[in-house]
Amino acid sequence: MTTPTPEPATDWSIQEIARLAGTTSRTLRHYDDVGLLAPSRVGHNGYRYYDGPALVRLQRILLLRDLGVGLPAVAEILGRDEEESPAVQAHALRTHLDALRAEQQRLARQIASVERTITTMEGGGRLMADDMFDGFDHTKHEAEVTERWGAEAYRTGDTWWRGLSAQDKAAYQERTRQLAADWTAAAQAGVTPESDEAQALAERHVEWLSSIPGTPGHGGAPVKEYVVGLGEMYVTDERFAANYGGVEGARLVRDALAVYADRTL
Repeated sequence: MTTPTPEPATDWSIQEIARLAGTTSRTLRHYDDVGLLAPSRVGHNGYRYYDGPALVRLQRILLLRDLGVGLPAVAEILGRDEEESPAVQAHALRTHLDALRAEQQRLARQIASVERTITTMEGGGRLMADDMFDGFDHTKHEAEVTERWGAEAYRTGDTWWRGLSAQDKAAYQERTRQLAADWTAAAQAGVTPESDEAQALAERHVEWLSSIPGTPGHGGAPVKEYVVGLGEMYVTDERFAANYGGVEGARLVRDALAVYADRTL
């Protein structure tokens, strides 16, 4: 007689999740106390259990915490996510994934660089600067920014970014991600550029642009030509279009920004 295959677990105990996530039961209970992560059910024995959606939420919490985001900010971010579709939430996780992969590649290059340095030093060879600093480049966009907006724009923006705390950087990255996710959702919903929803997003987008030192119009109203030009770039440069779900999403951003610029800037 064939032994039936056991059904996969549909939820996991707090002890299992703590072990798998590399955290503690105490931390998970604290997340519940502050309204971040409630168990999906509580057993008759008082044990807490977590289902699939709860695990997705915990994964987001841990990713944001690794970025240095404080618990109040995490709660605000997740509060917004509760109103989003699974597809938009998946887009948020994909943004995290892309950042993690980029960091993984950078660290792999740094590891290889340090290994080469050790091998060279132990073998009495000649140290090569090009090999020693591979993976340590924090100015990879300097040439592109300088070409588009000038050397002073790059220097100002770079100084501002380096001066931010880890938490401020994480908050800015999350603001950027949320804006892109909202644009993507709007495009998927068929929102038109002239609609109130698209124009509200355009206003947020322009406010976001004006918050970046070194950009035309920083601290005030961005230059109209700058806003319209960026919109065109979002469509023509696939790297930017990907942030808005592809070319179709980027077209909505471009067209909505153009309408907003004509009406407001």
